[in-house]
Amino acid sequence: KRNKMTIRLIGFGNSVCTIRVILCLKELGLSYKLTPHAGGYAALKDKDYLANEHPFGKVPVLYDDKFKITESRAICRYLAFKHQGKHNDTILIPNDIHEAGLTEQLISYGSSYYSPAIEKIVMQEIYEKDKGKTPDPVVINQGRKEIEEVLNVYDKILEGKEYLNGKFSLADLILCPITHYAHIAKHSDLWDKKPNVKKWWNRLKNRDAWKKTLEDAKNA
Repeated sequence: KRNKMTIRLIGFGNSVCTIRVILCLKELGLSYKLTPHAGGYAALKDKDYLANEHPFGKVPVLYDDKFKITESRAICRYLAFKHQGKHNDTILIPNDIHEAGLTEQLISYGSSYYSPAIEKIVMQEIYEKDKGKTPDPVVINQGRKEIEEVLNVYDKILEGKEYLNGKFSLADLILCPITHYAHIAKHSDLWDKKPNVKKWWNRLKNRDAWKKTLEDAKNA
């Protein structure tokens, strides 16, 4: 297996986007080395980092040998195109063009509607608390209302299906970290109220790759 330690990931174990890429690596059966930036989040705005790693001062950044790519969704697509089906049977982007198109459609739903609503809660309940600030209940309530509306749609999408596009795909994978954080922030009731969404999340969180991802993130 040629990929021994050729994949290096710059990121942090508590970053939703970094965790997303770790999960993708685990699902595809790839080994990697996580190298958190020595200066922490603050150092991501340093000139060197902006010039050499990510022009907007974000994580993660993935190096595959000498090839560099940023932005977690783009990284996951790249990894799927290059590696899926080579180390195990996991296919994240279907080979059929119509199925691939529908997977992309679902990924777009996730980035346009699902994630932004949850991010409102997660930013307040987890990241603001980490900075010693008091969460804003108005923003949290707004986020809860938005998530509820989104989950109503997702519950219909998941009717009679195990995963969003039928089979497990990148559309499901991408939503795992942010959903996990919403549950850590004690808003699991929103998922529990929708039977199909609840079953879907139970399936996702019990996947081996997700359990291994959480271990890696915790030890980062």
